[in-house]
Amino acid sequence: MRESVRNLPLYQKAEEIYETLKIITDLFPEDNDYLQHLKINLLEDIMIIQAKISGAEAVRLYDIKMENAAIIRKAARDIMVSGNNLEMFGFTDSKYYKLIRSLIEEFRILFVEWVAGFDPKHFIVDDWGLFNPPGISHDYIQSDDELDFLDEDEDDEF
Repeated sequence: MRESVRNLPLYQKAEEIYETLKIITDLFPEDNDYLQHLKINLLEDIMIIQAKISGAEAVRLYDIKMENAAIIRKAARDIMVSGNNLEMFGFTDSKYYKLIRSLIEEFRILFVEWVAGFDPKHFIVDDWGLFNPPGISHDYIQSDDELDFLDEDEDDEF
């Protein structure tokens, strides 16, 4: 992984969430199948977040960055709501999950700032229409000069 990704505040917050989730989910009773399954899902979600941050940072294309961002948002929201039933399913230390909710909120703020930094001029029309920049429809005819960024060296941007 590129060092620049590891230095991103967003990625560092995801690492903090992972470490905190690991500690909390290690407290789940071993004999509780529901909680053990939830543990797997929670850790999978945070690992997906980390992978998708790296994936978005590895490309210039707006639609790919936005696709990764949508997956990150879904995984973060899944983590956020997964704590709702912990006590009902036998986790007596569910109060600790408030830490996760607080970290996810901090992550959300960093996420919004990160997504705002995506360059909407670096796009190839998404003919599915989901991840085009604002104002670009799925049947937009893209001119060659709009694709000039593809010829640029990535190092030229930094």
